Amino acid sequence: MTGSLPRVWVNGDLVDPSGPSISALDHAVTVGDGIFETAKIDRGRPFALSRHHARLQRSAAGLGFPPVDLAFVAKGIDAVLEGDPIDFGRLRYSVTGGVGPLGSDRGDTDLTYIVLAGAQPRPPASGKLTVVPWTRNERSAIAGLKTTSYAENVVALARAKEAGAIEAVFGNTRGDLCECTGSNVFVVVDGQVLTPPADSGLLAGITRELVLEWAADAGVAIRETPLPLDVLDTADEVFITSSTKDVLPVHAVDGRELPVGPVATRLRDLFRSRTEQDLDP
Repeated sequence: MTGSLPRVWVNGDLVDPSGPSISALDHAVTVGDGIFETAKIDRGRPFALSRHHARLQRSAAGLGFPPVDLAFVAKGIDAVLEGDPIDFGRLRYSVTGGVGPLGSDRGDTDLTYIVLAGAQPRPPASGKLTVVPWTRNERSAIAGLKTTSYAENVVALARAKEAGAIEAVFGNTRGDLCECTGSNVFVVVDGQVLTPPADSGLLAGITRELVLEWAADAGVAIRETPLPLDVLDTADEVFITSSTKDVLPVHAVDGRELPVGPVATRLRDLFRSRTEQDLDP
């Protein structure tokens, strides 16, 4: 890797990460018409690619794209992971609507494929959350799809960073707890582990999916249920999950301090143990 720049592959070729590589008329540039996945790179190896690929195909279908050429994506992943191993980082692969009109209508050109890999610091031991005043629309046409239309996440995460937080929390239009900008959220209330359901408008994360499965295997019941946003004011524990944060305990929500409790600690350790056993669960 050149300095701190990521490795970049576009439509079959490694390209200069600081130079032009897609058309200015690409529909992802003009209207944000694209889908993507982010997978963890740990000691040079990507994690849970089969699950990420499956979600990419679901997002493609939801946007009305043709099926993604996963064999082509795999070539891009191999290309950006060659060379010096990335100790810890992010693998991001995107598929866009390709070159299109300046408006929202799509053209009839081929999809654009983009794969990137870059190093980043490992996550901290715990983090702070802040609740933002904006909402997720659980009835949106793109609810549950991982699209490149991320502007509201950018604004919310900037607000979180200003508040000294690692993530921003959204409610939905019903006033229920939904998700963070790039993480799913769990709470522990009176010994019960709870998390919002998919119909709250959240993006169902790959780490969330694995935590639900692996916790059940270990005898830890997690219930998906609607939760009021203010559950964060009274929960005994809070933790978040994401591809690059794994299971991350929360030590504060806005001005409220929280302990890093036994449930979050157990599930964090369980997740670490299971990921070491299988890179593609």
